[in-house]
Parts: sequence; C-alpha cells; structure tokens
Amino acid sequence: MNTKIGTQQFGKPLPLGGDGVGLTILKVGGAIVEDERQLSLLLENFSAIPGRKVLIHGGGRRATQVASQLGIESRMVNGRRITDEKMLDVVTMVYGGLVNKQLVARLQAHGVNALGLTGADMDIVRSHRRPVKDVDYGFVGDVDHVDGEQLAALLEAGITPVLAPLTHDGDGTILNTNADTIASVAARALAPFYEVTLIYSFEKPGVLRDADDDSSVIPHITRADFDRYVADGTISGGMIPKIENALAAVEDGVRRVIITLATAIDGEHGTVIE
Repeated sequence: MNTKIGTQQFGKPLPLGGDGVGLTILKVGGAIVEDERQLSLLLENFSAIPGRKVLIHGGGRRATQVASQLGIESRMVNGRRITDEKMLDVVTMVYGGLVNKQLVARLQAHGVNALGLTGADMDIVRSHRRPVKDVDYGFVGDVDHVDGEQLAALLEAGITPVLAPLTHDGDGTILNTNADTIASVAARALAPFYEVTLIYSFEKPGVLRDADDDSSVIPHITRADFDRYVADGTISGGMIPKIENALAAVEDGVRRVIITLATAIDGEHGTVIE
C-alpha cells in the first residue's frame, strides 16, 4: 500500500506560516501522563513555548488500569498491545476521551487554545489495520496518510492540536496506533509548511550509552551512528523504533528531533537526531 504523508495528494503545499516559521511538536508518553509532578511541569513548559505547537500523547498505563477495572485482560507482545474489540473500546474511551480531554482542559488553564483530536476527526490521520504476520495485533493501525494541510490550517487559526493515538481506516473503524509513529508522521506532514522541531519526552534524559547511568547521554545521533549503536548493542529494545521514527522524520524534512526528559523540553538538553 502506498503511503501518503502530508499534502502530497493536494499538489504544491500552501505557504502557510511563511518561510522559516517554527513549529514545535511534543510527544508525551503514558508514563508521564500518569506522573502528576512531571505532567504539571511539562504542561507548564509546553505552554510557555512561543509560536505554533502540537501535543501528541500516549496513555497506555491508564488504559491498562481502566481495562483491569472493567475485567478486561491486557495482553502485550514485544511491548505492543494486542487490541481486540473489547480493548479497542477501552483505548478509544481512555485515549480519545479521558486523557485527551484532561490534557486539553489543563492547557486551556495555561492560556493555550487547545483542541483535542483523534485521527478520525477532520480525517486527520488514516491508517490500515496491521496485516497478520507472526502476531495478530488486532485493531492496530499502520498510518497511510496525515493531512498536514488541515493541521496547518488549525495552527494558523491559533489552535494547538492535541492528538490522541487513535486513527481510522476510512470505513468506520477506529484503530489503536503507536503515538511515537503518529508524532513522526505528523511532523513529516507539517515539514512542508514549517521548520519543525519534534520532541520525544520520556523518563530518561536522552539516549544513553549505559542504560543504568543517566549521565551517559549521547548528545547527537545520525543514521550511521544509529546503525553502529544497534550493531554493538548500545541501542536496543523499545529505543530502536523510537529512533527509527526520529530518523524517518529528519530524512523527510523535519529540522531536528530531540529525545529528552519530560522536565527538560527547552531544546537545550537530551539527544538530538539529525
């Protein structure tokens, strides 16, 4: 299936924002959403970022908690959630409702005119259900298209989109979709309009040479560095797809990607992917 990211199907991108206008896209993981101290500071710092910005969030831990309260088993394979019909109902409620609207309300309290969206809203993000290979992940979506023109129009209207990790297939089905991936493809879709900085915030100060030493941050990573670090085992596990998403964004026109602590999103700390 051909992947269409951004406004390729519309022809030449509109000159929204003008030349050289910056945009900050921040992805915050579910672990931060569950940590009140870190979340409060992150939202305060995000609100203080000047100019246009987008927030993309996870919420997996909250979804697991709610599923347990409803008597629904959470199943994971290689760190990825199996999303059957019952779990799809849970993640739709939690991601698109509970977490998303709480973040929107708190940003409004900081003076940010936020708008909560899933991929189905305004047809922002379309995806297809992941094909079954070794594992049937259920109602999990792989992204086909992000409408960068619609997102840019919202930004130009002074609105800060808050995207939940839910997409749709165009035939009426919501699909659970990795938030890191949504952040990457949204950044790539908006790159024709803005100078985009994408920030992945999580529990560590950056990509570490030694997973047990928070002072061992790797300051810069290129594609060649990444290949070498994967080969020697420095980078492994869940960090591999995160950096792959970051590199894909840079290779598709995103100015830079920063991986850093949720409490250090000022762009001066962490690992820069470029």
